[in-house]
Amino acid sequence: MQFKKNPVFPARFMWGASSAAWQVEGAVNEDGRTPAIIDLNSKTKKGYADNSIASDHYHHYKKDVHLMKEAGFTSYRFSIAWSRIYPDDSGVVNQLGLDFYNNLIDELVKNGIEPIVTLYHYDMPVWVDKKYNGWYGRGIIAAFDQYARTCFKEFGDRVKYWLSINEQNMQICYGKWLGVCKKDDTWFEDQWKVNNIMNVCHAKAVIACHELVENGKIGPVPGYVPIYPETCKPEDQIAAQNAEELTEKVWNDFYAHQKYNGFIKAYWRENDIDPDIRPEDLDDFSKAKIDFFGVNCYRSNTAKYAASDAEPKDYILNKSGEKGNLQFPVVPGIYALTSNPFVKTTDWDWEIDPIAMRYSLRYIWDHYQLPMVITENGYGAHEEVSEDGRVHDPERVAFMRDQIFQVGRAIQDGCEVIGYNPWSFTDLLSTGNGMSKRYGLVFINTTDNDVRDLSRIPKDSYYWYSNLIKSNGQNWGEESNGKL
Repeated sequence: MQFKKNPVFPARFMWGASSAAWQVEGAVNEDGRTPAIIDLNSKTKKGYADNSIASDHYHHYKKDVHLMKEAGFTSYRFSIAWSRIYPDDSGVVNQLGLDFYNNLIDELVKNGIEPIVTLYHYDMPVWVDKKYNGWYGRGIIAAFDQYARTCFKEFGDRVKYWLSINEQNMQICYGKWLGVCKKDDTWFEDQWKVNNIMNVCHAKAVIACHELVENGKIGPVPGYVPIYPETCKPEDQIAAQNAEELTEKVWNDFYAHQKYNGFIKAYWRENDIDPDIRPEDLDDFSKAKIDFFGVNCYRSNTAKYAASDAEPKDYILNKSGEKGNLQFPVVPGIYALTSNPFVKTTDWDWEIDPIAMRYSLRYIWDHYQLPMVITENGYGAHEEVSEDGRVHDPERVAFMRDQIFQVGRAIQDGCEVIGYNPWSFTDLLSTGNGMSKRYGLVFINTTDNDVRDLSRIPKDSYYWYSNLIKSNGQNWGEESNGKL
C-alpha cells in the first residue's frame, strides 16, 4: 500500500541500540570470567583484534549509559556472558559476574532505559564445551537451564524483556564459520541434532522465564534475510521458498508453532537424517509459548533455480572489506543465491535494501501475529576520526533513515512493532572483521593493531538518531528517501 503521510510511531515505542557481551565488554580474564569458545574463535581471525579488550564496555559502562541517556534512548539490548555467571562446572555462581550485570541494569533503569537481555549470543563457556561436547551433547540442556534460571532470579525484578538464543538459524547455517561445527565431514547430519538441542534449551528458557519473571516476556532472535526470486520463472520462485525455509522459516515456524514444520520433516526423510527428537523434547516444546519475536535484519538475498547436477558451493563471506569477495552458495536441486542488480551493497557485499525491513516485518506478522522488536539492523563501514575531531558517517545516516522509515511503513501496514535497536551502540568487535568493520553510533578510539585510549566519540549518526528519537520518529533531519 502507498501512504500519503509519513509514519507515526507508537507513543511507548522503544528507541535504543544493541550489543553483545563478547563483542563489547572485553575484560575476558577479569573478575572470575573464564574463556568462551567464541574467545578462541575470535583468535582465529588473523589480521584482526580478538575480543580481549573489544570496546572495553566492562570498564566504561557508566560512560556508555550516559551517552545513551543523552541520546534519549528508552531501551538497550545487550547480552550476558554465561562464563561470567558460571565460570566452571562447580555449580557455584560468580558473585562478581552478577555484580557487573546488576550494576549495568541499575544504571540503565536509573536513566529510564529498558533493558532487553539476550541469554546466549555465541559465547558458550569452554568448560561447557569440554564437559558436554558443546551443543552436540544433551548435558548442556540442564546447564543452560540452570544458567537461565539464575539470570531470571537475579535480574528479573528489573528486566522484563528477554531473548533466548541469538540467531540460532545462523549458527546452524554458518556453523563452520561461527565455531559450532566440530566435524566437517558429518556436519550435514549433525547440524540437525545440534539444532534440536538448541531448541530444547530455547524452550527451557521460555518455560523458566514465565515461571520466574513477573510480567516477563521472552522471544527468540532469528537472523532474518528475506529472499527474493531472481526472476518470475516458477522454478526461481520455488528456489527462493526453499532458501527461506532452510535459512530461516524452519526456525521461525518452530518458535511460533512449537513444533517442526512439514518442510523440514520431509527434508530429513529425503536425506535420511535423524535429528534425535525425544518425547521429553516434544513436551518442553509444547510448553514454550513465546511472547514476541526479536528481529535481526540487515539485508536481503536473491535466489534462483539450481539443477540437481549443479556444482555445490559454500557461502564464503567477504572477510576483506573490499567489494566482490563474497561467494554465493549453491545447493544442488534446492537453490542458488545470486547477486541482485537492483540494490547497492556495502564494502562487505551486503545488500543495502531498506524495503527488506518492511518485507521482513510484514512476513513475520502475517505468518505469526506476534509483536516484534528490531534487535539488530546496521551499516558496517571503514571509519576514522576526521581532522575536525568528529566522525562523519553520512552513509550510516542514510541507511538508518531509510530503514527506520520502512519500519514505520510496516507499522502503517498493520504490523505490531514495539521497538528499534540497531547494531550497534558503540563500535565493537565484528564477528569476522575485528574493529575494522565499524557499526557504532559512537566511535571507539581503538584499532585492530593499536588499543589507543578507547575514548568515546559520538558520530554524526548519533546526533541524527538522537533528534529522531526525541521527536518519536518525526524529525528526519531531511526528507526521507522512503518511496513506498
